[in-house]
Amino acid sequence: MRSFTRRTVRKIALVGAATATGLLLTACGTDDGTSGTDHGAASAAPSGSPSAAPSASASASGSGSGSSDASAAPGPFNDADVMFAQMMIPHHEQALEMAELAEGRAEDPEIRKLVTAIEQAQDPEIQKMKAWLKGWGKPESAGHGAAGAGGHGMAGMMSEQDMKDLAAVKGKAFDRTFAELMIAHHDGAVDMAKDEQKNGENPTAKALADDVVRTQSDEVAALKRILDRL
Repeated sequence: MRSFTRRTVRKIALVGAATATGLLLTACGTDDGTSGTDHGAASAAPSGSPSAAPSASASASGSGSGSSDASAAPGPFNDADVMFAQMMIPHHEQALEMAELAEGRAEDPEIRKLVTAIEQAQDPEIQKMKAWLKGWGKPESAGHGAAGAGGHGMAGMMSEQDMKDLAAVKGKAFDRTFAELMIAHHDGAVDMAKDEQKNGENPTAKALADDVVRTQSDEVAALKRILDRL
């Protein structure tokens, strides 16, 4: 009986120890699993965030790259757009030279008003067109014969003699000569702009052509009215 009792007690003790060990291992396993899950979730968040940051940065970089072309006329362009800018730049420049001659020579208030309007409109347009050509990777000049050679090859351009004749007169004679020459000059610009409207592709260049046709047609009408009363 004593022997049986000792064996029974030992057996019970062994079973209890085994049970306790099993419970301890289970608890440890639960802690590890829970801890592993937490670490995994925590580590997943930081690893996700850095990967998103370069994407946003790349997007900003791409956006900046697109905006770098803002100085040029955005969108597609063709040879007609390039020629329009290359020809209109010297055409506008000569109009500004004619306007400069009005200083100290023009007498009529309406002529003086038109001179101011020409200067305020055409100088900024020259800068715009130069920026387009730079953005398009094209030269500002169309080559020989465009701005030189007395204006040959460009509608409405004055010859050197025309400019000398204009510079040689003052008062009403200047007003009349200026009006006559500027009408021809504007008519040439309108023809060039209409060609751009018909054959150009770039939206910004075509919009400027619309402005040229509208503005310079109005100025031609005003100059003709001035001539009628001089």
